[in-house]
Amino acid sequence: MAESKLRWGIMSTANIARATIRAIGHSRNGVVSAIASRDKAKAEAWAQSFGIPLALGSYQELLECGRIDAVYIPLPNTLHAQWSIAALEAGLPVLCEKPLAIDADQAGRMLKVAQQRKLLLAEGFMYRFHPLYDKLFELLRSGAIGKPVSISSRFTFMDDDPNAIVRSAELGGGALLDVGCYCVNLSRWVAGCEPERVFAIERRGKVDEVMLGLMQFHSGLLAQFETGIAATERHGAEIVGEEGTLVLERPWHPGEQAARLLIRRWDKPDQIVNVAGADAYQLQVEHFADVCLEHSEPRWDPWDAVANMKTIDALFAAALGENRK
Repeated sequence: MAESKLRWGIMSTANIARATIRAIGHSRNGVVSAIASRDKAKAEAWAQSFGIPLALGSYQELLECGRIDAVYIPLPNTLHAQWSIAALEAGLPVLCEKPLAIDADQAGRMLKVAQQRKLLLAEGFMYRFHPLYDKLFELLRSGAIGKPVSISSRFTFMDDDPNAIVRSAELGGGALLDVGCYCVNLSRWVAGCEPERVFAIERRGKVDEVMLGLMQFHSGLLAQFETGIAATERHGAEIVGEEGTLVLERPWHPGEQAARLLIRRWDKPDQIVNVAGADAYQLQVEHFADVCLEHSEPRWDPWDAVANMKTIDALFAAALGENRK
């Protein structure tokens, strides 16, 4: 890279981008150098608000401006593949918001371009970088709850705006792609392998508004999840073992204040395990920049994003009555 800090370009003024822009601003190895919107006035307003030097009126201008080293893409899901591939072909590594694409076929094509160009393509699951998960897997490895048997998770919220992106089938909305993907990702991570069978039922309007899913993994672990955009906000996950349960009260946004895990047993009071808080977005962008600047290996194999999409594809098929993986 041209500088010791990675120069980021932000592709869109979507609200979801705010946390990542702030995180880059606080990071030790990155700086936001440009932002683009189809509405240049919006890009200029954001540039002024966040102290970004360059505002542009199109995404293509961002790729051609010559003043960035990497791109962050918080566009609607149906645009992820198009603009990630365009950025990679322009020679720019990409951090793309979750889910990486709208299906595994798209995600696979994106990854192949990244491999051909020898560039990093990463999926924006920032929660994985929080120290809560280092502690979680340390406890699992140490046998704190015995052999894991099952995991249950939930991520729901209410969005009753009919014009919201999450309510649009054309833009790749719906509960599973928007927030259920977190539940799928964590279940696969804990299982350490891919599911051999999945089941799902959904309540559908224009998109899947509520979905309940089940996954049976090759390791023997069973997983269940609930996701929704038409229910009160609920976050949580529990990993049940032969000897106890690990409870994550805030798995998706553990926060910058002190976080905690609970070890729960039938015949004993809950054991509280305290974990330092952290900005997971900042840890994510710093790791991404380290990989780009130092040519190191990413913490997660990029094909993990394709595998996550394969499971999501299978859950959609199961919800439609096609029970296959």
